[in-house]
Amino acid sequence: MIRKLNVLLVLLLAIVSCKNEKKLELNYTSGKAFGTTFSVQFIDRQELDFSHSYDSLISVINASMSTYIDDSDISRINSGDTTVTIDKHFMNVFKASKRLYGETEGAFDPTIGVLVNAWDFGPKGKIKSLDSLKIDSLLVSVGLDKVTLKNDKIIKDNPNTYIDFNALAKGYAVDVFANFLEDKGFDNYLVEIGGEIRGKGSNVIKQKPWRIGVEDPNFDEKQSYSKVVALKNEAMATSGSYRKYKIDEKGNRYAHIINTTTGHPHKSNLLSVSILATTCMEADAYATALMSMGLERSKEFLKNHPELKTYFIYEDENKELQTLSLNGFPE
Repeated sequence: MIRKLNVLLVLLLAIVSCKNEKKLELNYTSGKAFGTTFSVQFIDRQELDFSHSYDSLISVINASMSTYIDDSDISRINSGDTTVTIDKHFMNVFKASKRLYGETEGAFDPTIGVLVNAWDFGPKGKIKSLDSLKIDSLLVSVGLDKVTLKNDKIIKDNPNTYIDFNALAKGYAVDVFANFLEDKGFDNYLVEIGGEIRGKGSNVIKQKPWRIGVEDPNFDEKQSYSKVVALKNEAMATSGSYRKYKIDEKGNRYAHIINTTTGHPHKSNLLSVSILATTCMEADAYATALMSMGLERSKEFLKNHPELKTYFIYEDENKELQTLSLNGFPE
């Protein structure tokens, strides 16, 4: 009798457990941020909406680093205000920029924006001409080595130095969103801002990994994806020269990426660089740096950075598309 009661009790507990177990929910939110779009999805056993939290994160990052907001910290610093005390977001991005500036020997430089603007990589068309005197006068203020951090304040050797974290700010924002979700204990999520992505776990509802497309370099601005990557516990970012470029009288394409030594636009056969890394900020920044370096210099650089899984799309001497995967980027 006691044995039968024990069996019955186990069965009742199993039934109660099944009733209490809720199905998994895919919580999805999308919107606009940082001049582009974002999407966040995570899996839990209940429906949750963190829209207000996402908006707050966006507002805080914008107030710190948006060059499009006149009274943001970075805009005030660029205009010469030396009283600005930077927040943790600005400090994190600035310190990372300093490190990458040194590692890449200046190929990654958040102060190059003044030259990008001068060359006017807006609507596509013929590349404009800038005389050497104009370029030299702008180069004087370029270089992150001319900017330091002291007592939570930014010190510029040259008051005309213009700082723009566009090359890694989106990636950093992805990390901020991801850390927000991890702090709440979610093990399966995917965050995307303007094409920069970070994921953890998998889509356990479909029992499939998070799958991410690497965009093809289409000069007609159409979107297509011929390569798909399974993303798990890492981030991916892509930098390309096929959206912002100019053409000279000989038909040569010049990328919107500027050579930080010469001040001239980058003429390169490299069309895009995609990087898988631990954080999206690093993936974003290194992708930009490698685009600036070009293919051959990038290959040498990556020998000393095996942690950066990298995928190149480039044109060969016959103007045909070629690809190259290094450091374990999925084939």
